[in-house]
Order: sequence, then structure tokens, then C-alpha cells
Amino acid sequence: MAKRPAAPKKTLTAPNLAVLGADRLAGLLMEVAGGDALWKRRLRMELAGEVGAPDLALELDKRLTALGDSRVRVSWRKRPELIRDLQSLRRMTVDRLAELDARLAFDRMVGWFDLYPGLAARVKDPKGELALLFDGATGELAALASALGPEGAVPILSDALATRLSEWASWIGRGVGDLSPAVASALLIDLTRGKPRPTGRLALVVRKLAERSGDLDAWIAAIPDDDRARPEVGSVMATRLAAAGRAEEARAALEASRPVAPPSSRWSRKAEPAPPPPEPWLEAEIAVLDSEGRAVEADEARWVLFERTLSPDALRAIIARLPDFEDVAALDRAFAHAAGYFDPVKGLAFLMSWPALREAAEMVEARGAELRGGHEDTALWAARLSARYPKAALILLRARARTLIRLGSGMTDEVEGLIHEAESLATLAGDEGHAAFVAGLRTDMGTYR
Repeated sequence: MAKRPAAPKKTLTAPNLAVLGADRLAGLLMEVAGGDALWKRRLRMELAGEVGAPDLALELDKRLTALGDSRVRVSWRKRPELIRDLQSLRRMTVDRLAELDARLAFDRMVGWFDLYPGLAARVKDPKGELALLFDGATGELAALASALGPEGAVPILSDALATRLSEWASWIGRGVGDLSPAVASALLIDLTRGKPRPTGRLALVVRKLAERSGDLDAWIAAIPDDDRARPEVGSVMATRLAAAGRAEEARAALEASRPVAPPSSRWSRKAEPAPPPPEPWLEAEIAVLDSEGRAVEADEARWVLFERTLSPDALRAIIARLPDFEDVAALDRAFAHAAGYFDPVKGLAFLMSWPALREAAEMVEARGAELRGGHEDTALWAARLSARYPKAALILLRARARTLIRLGSGMTDEVEGLIHEAESLATLAGDEGHAAFVAGLRTDMGTYR
């Protein structure tokens, strides 16, 4: 077997460049840096890093100060160069200085982030590239804070939030997933202990820190009282309290957010009823009932949820709790409900995804006139039913073709393919209406053109 030829020595790879030797590479770098200020700064910083962390920190400070003090407006032509400069500073801080001194690196990273307000005011950035650059560095900021630890990082982050809340609330919130639980917990305590209840952006940060540190009480305390009456908020509170084994508090949170009837109007003779609870509230009610040990009522609530939403998860939870044979009866009940669901397409989608193909085919044949072919999976459903239930598959293909024509698509390749498949299925199912179906499509083409 012939040997594979070696990689060309002219290819730009690190091993090939190493062959040039240190002196030659140094000369080439000096030549490149002579006409590029960014490269010159980068090389100076690399050399400073070889001397030690304080020297590298000093070089970083010089550039951070220059960028922060500048008032020169940056056009869209100059923006890419500025972004390259900021990326270089970020990499030197995260990749080089952090290895030498975590505290110095974290301080410079905070200084790098503090450049943003001034830069945003003088940089023409219609695409938002500058904001994306800073948002993308929040994970590295959190990692540096975690490496430094609570004692060093928390006072700096707390001060940043106190003096520059708008930007820092967003950055800490974005990076909280990369923040160590120890730092998150210490920052949470610093922001809340002995201080007024947080509001606005600070409350959002507190909730994210509480989630990261696992402090449920702090998370709840940061939710405004008015929001707790909203079903979408109260349901989350109730679910988390139930998961923590605090059933009584979970029940209180759930009931406080139960939808209520709108206030009666003096012009209305009849009071309006309370709106039905949203799906998340129903799911929370199940969790609360389970935490209270009310298993029978919890299963009844699961049936209510399923019958309203056709939630597969709710049905699986019901089935999992039933003994043998009873689960069969429960499935029959669920499939019958799905087949008669007020939205026939959603009911069919549930039956096909479970899967319950026999019940799906029976539903299609029984409610074919109600079905529309707008669902993107209609043709796929027909293909799955075609082998055993060709009549149901034929109904779905025809519905899909009619819908596409009535949407103005014309006789596209997709429609022609559906017609061809429908013809084959019509023969298999003993259906003699294919010619009339095609004639109807052509009539629709003229009507809906």
C-alpha cells in the first residue's frame, strides 16, 4: 500500500512555522507589528506577561484607560478594529493574566465591562455587535469570579450593581449559570441581608442568584406582591414550594393566584364567571395535591388537565399509577376523548404521536369533513396509516391537497405528488371518487387563484 504523502511544508501550521526558528519568527512578528498598532500592543502584553502578572496588568490598564477616556466617535468603518481590540484585551485577561493572578484578572475584567456605557454612546453599531461582544463574555466574568471566590469577588460585584445597575444586572443575570453556588450565595446575602426588599432589575438579579444558590425563600421574597396574584407566577411558586415539601405554603401560593371573576359592571346584568385556570396553574395544582398526600384528587386533576389540553405527560402520569387492566380502560377513555376533541387536528395529532393508529384512523373516517390539511405532518400521518388503513390515509391526502390549492399554491410538485399517492390509495381502498376529487381541485384552483 502506497504511503500517504506528508503534509506540505509550505502549509501554515504551528509545526511548520516552528521550523523557522525563534529568531526568524521574531523578525516576522516585528515586521507585522510595525504596521499594526493592535499587534504591537498584543506583543507588548505578551512580553509583559512573561515578566509577571503586575506588568501585564499595567499594560492592560493603559489600554483600558485609553479606551475609557477617549471621546472620539467610532464610525461603522472603524468599529471592526475596535471590536478586535476589545477581544484582544479580553483574551489577554482571561487566558494569560488569570493564570498568573486571579484577583488582578478579575479586576481588569470588571474594568473591561465598565467600558461598555461609554463605548455604546460613541460607537456607531446598528447591528448590535458591541452589545453581543459584552453579553458573550459574561460566562468568563462569572468563571473568574468563581475562581477568585466569595471574599474577593462579591464586594466588587455588589459595588458594580449598586453604582451601575442597568448594565450589571443584565450581565450578572446572563452569567449566573457559570457562577459558583458559593459566590452566588454570598452575593445574594450581600444584596439582601439587612436591606430593603429588592425591586425592579435588582429583584430579577436576586431571583436568579437565589435559583443558583438554591435559596427558595430569597427567591420568593424577591417576587412583588402584585405578581404573586398572577396565575403564571403563583403556579411556579406553588410548584417549587411543593417540591420542597412545604405543602401548606404551596397551597397558599396556589390559592392566592387562582383566577378570579372580573369586577362586575354596573351596565352588566349578569356577573361574568372566573376564567379557567391556565395550564401551568393546573399542573401546579397537581403538584400541590401530591405534596398534601391527596393522591386520588391529584389523579382527578390530571384527568382535568388531560381532557383540556391532551397533555401526553398528564396521561402517562395517570397510567403509571394504575394497576394492570385498569390502565387499559383509562387509555380507552383517553383515546375516545381525543377522538371527540373540539379541535380535530389536535386530537388527531395526539393519537398519531401516542401512537394509537387504529383510533386515529377511526377518527379520520368519522370526522373527515372537519379535518383540514393545514398541519405540516398531514402527509406523514397518511403515510403511517396507508398500509393498514388506506381509507383514512386517502382522506388525509385529499385534505392536504385541497388546503394547499386553497392557499393559492397552484399545481405544485407537492400537490401533484399528493394526487398521485391519492390515486394509488383510492384503488387500494376501492374508492371511485378520484376523478371527481381531481376535478374539484381544478375548480378550486380557479376560485382561489
